[in-house]
Amino acid sequence: MARGRGSASGGALAAALLIIVVATSAPLAEAAASHIVGGDYGGWKFNVDRWAKGRTFRAGDQLVFNYNRAVHDVAVVDAAAYRSCVVPRGARVLRSGRDKVRLGRGTHYFVCTVPGHCQAGMKIAVRAV
Repeated sequence: MARGRGSASGGALAAALLIIVVATSAPLAEAAASHIVGGDYGGWKFNVDRWAKGRTFRAGDQLVFNYNRAVHDVAVVDAAAYRSCVVPRGARVLRSGRDKVRLGRGTHYFVCTVPGHCQAGMKIAVRAV
């Protein structure tokens, strides 16, 4: 069967309009941010938890932990380990002195495993939305 005149261009026009509607109604993706833990206050150190208060973190953002690896480290822990400062066996411990962690949605907990450091406030909890 033969198609009527202009039927192919009508389908192309409808497809183009659909693409425009979808593209303009989708929210613009925000670029992931990189956050230096502790900012200009010396990086990953004691009482760093104050640095995170009032900050907005999003899924996809990256935390950068800068510290002297001869005297500190960073362990990725759960809420219980964060509260108790007892790092479970098998926890991911970072030791480069320039560690980067990509955030997913939810709350993320980090502590220093050097004896006494977590108890002295070298820990941080951040919530990514």
